[in-house]
Amino acid sequence: MPWYQLDDANDPKLDALAKQYDLHPLHLEDARNPDEGVKVDSGSNYTFAVFKPVRLIPDPDNPGEEMPSFSPVDIFAGKDFLVTISDPTCPTTEQALTRARRDGDDEHPGKLVSLILDTIVDLYFPAIDHFDDRIDQLEDKVFDDPSPEILQAVFAIKRELIDLRRVLVNTRDAALHLQRDPNTIIDADYQPYVRDTYDHIARLLDSVETQRDLLNNTLDIYLSSVSNRTNEVMKVLTVLGTIALPALAISGIYGMNLKGLPFEDSPHGAEWVAGITVLATAILLFVLRKLDWL
Repeated sequence: MPWYQLDDANDPKLDALAKQYDLHPLHLEDARNPDEGVKVDSGSNYTFAVFKPVRLIPDPDNPGEEMPSFSPVDIFAGKDFLVTISDPTCPTTEQALTRARRDGDDEHPGKLVSLILDTIVDLYFPAIDHFDDRIDQLEDKVFDDPSPEILQAVFAIKRELIDLRRVLVNTRDAALHLQRDPNTIIDADYQPYVRDTYDHIARLLDSVETQRDLLNNTLDIYLSSVSNRTNEVMKVLTVLGTIALPALAISGIYGMNLKGLPFEDSPHGAEWVAGITVLATAILLFVLRKLDWL
């Protein structure tokens, strides 16, 4: 059975193969759309599939960090032919195709497709581990120093997890389609392999949901820490204002030049007023200490 490997969906060779094997124009359009989602569809004599392997690339917005990137692989699998279109620079895709060539059987294209899908799904686990490590680091930092950078990192990871979950959900639906549609290239002998891959996808989705819960908890801890810090600052400012209150009140009264104030005509009036101010402040400090506000 011939296996045609193309590096670009716009390769004129794909048009020749489309005429030779009667590939549907809509499937060709999907293959040439870089933003096409994961899907599986059955043609008249073949199965068309779009999978999205994941790889980690440097994050341009966060130097030193990595982010997931998806590179589509398009497959036209018939009983007597196989066409794959993929980015040769994507190591995940190359691993999947290499395993299919090594462990597959040219006489059974269904096995080749199941091996490609299984390898792509298994290589999602390192990406999940990557998110686990990043979330653990955020949880440690949020207790030590709840800075705004942590908040930005939380939302960045949440966006990446949303993209990852969307791809995984579509991949799960594609695996389910391969199991249930009798017109696909996957025959009964290879259905157990697809079911095993489906179970792996379910585990990945559970991990993503757990990570989203952990991020929500981290966000709650961050907001609580910021709120507690704000409360501490307000408490200090309130105590300082309360301590200064006697001095402000007494100086304000004597500053109005009213007649009949105590010690107004005393040569030691300033000393008496200062002493009363100090005494009132001391009493206030004693009361605050008793209330455990200091």
